[in-house]
Amino acid sequence: MQQSSAPGTRAAIQDGLGLQGHYAEVVVPMWRGRGFHQAIGIPLEAVLADPLAPPLPITRFRAMACARQLYVFSVANDQEHAKGLFDTLVNRFSDTQHGGFYYSVDPDAHPFETEKDLYTHAFVIFACAAYYRLLGDKQALAVIERTLDVVNGLFPVDPANGLTVSKCSQDFATVTELARQNPLMHLTEAYLEAEAATGDARFGAALATLLQRFTQAFVDAETHCIMELPLPSENNWLEPGHQFEWHFLHNASSHPAFETSGLAAHLPFSYAFAQTHGVMPDTGGVVAALKRDGTVRDPNQRIWAQTEYLRAMACHEDDGQRAQLPQQIARFASRFLHDGGWHEMLDNDNRVIRAEMPSTTAYHLVGAYQVLT
Repeated sequence: MQQSSAPGTRAAIQDGLGLQGHYAEVVVPMWRGRGFHQAIGIPLEAVLADPLAPPLPITRFRAMACARQLYVFSVANDQEHAKGLFDTLVNRFSDTQHGGFYYSVDPDAHPFETEKDLYTHAFVIFACAAYYRLLGDKQALAVIERTLDVVNGLFPVDPANGLTVSKCSQDFATVTELARQNPLMHLTEAYLEAEAATGDARFGAALATLLQRFTQAFVDAETHCIMELPLPSENNWLEPGHQFEWHFLHNASSHPAFETSGLAAHLPFSYAFAQTHGVMPDTGGVVAALKRDGTVRDPNQRIWAQTEYLRAMACHEDDGQRAQLPQQIARFASRFLHDGGWHEMLDNDNRVIRAEMPSTTAYHLVGAYQVLT
């Protein structure tokens, strides 16, 4: 059996251009090549850093993963690959009987997990908006509009706060998970992208309603942080990466809905809380989760939280925060990037907690790198 050496780190990267170079040279070709299931025209869920290692077993393909890859290749201006991913998303995952999109299909591309998931539908809108920007394809516009109608017309509403639930049955009749922070954040991102791509005022109106209800339901008055579960849920927690992500969405878009909802007023404080309690001073690593009092709930460090910290810092209104960006880029690159791709999760001692590289992570990488010029 051929032995492969450990991948070299990217410690020499010191700026956004270096990160973009690694992305273009290593990450994007991976998902055109060995990370892409040619027979079905769909991205694999994950690959290993070692190209000589046996491929991971295929158990399913998620619509959300396909949508994130559609976004990646739309931003990369790869029209052919993006069109293939769009066709796969629509043809393989659409539920023509009940509406919306299946959560996943099996290895033969037949419906597998058929429940309806708000997170998935948010990414369908988001990715199709980016694809529409690329090609102006009217089919993409139709999918965006149809999915907006599904989210606001078919998905049930959490009676406690008026927000769209996270999960429900295939026919939308039975709620299986009430409103949660993460799907609603990505729905916010989707509405911002769709309004910018189409100019359709319906997305701005939907965003204004969403943020008004969201602020009341999820923002902790004492810390100003956005909790993962609606208040006053027991055993609630907050994720530093999400505080940074919300801060970026506001600063990058300057959408008036952030101000009118009152959410904008909390975001500088939630950023500071996350930076103070959720960023390790010795490595610059962003931990996965904090308790409400600022103590660490989950010390592991996932790559997506690091990239959200980078782009929030890059768009921060304070000069002192932006001045820290070169050091943070260097720390990130030296710990998380290597010649074979990236480490998905580390602990603070740089031990690899999760070795495989999910196809969904490329979306986080390009989202951050776009603003690091």
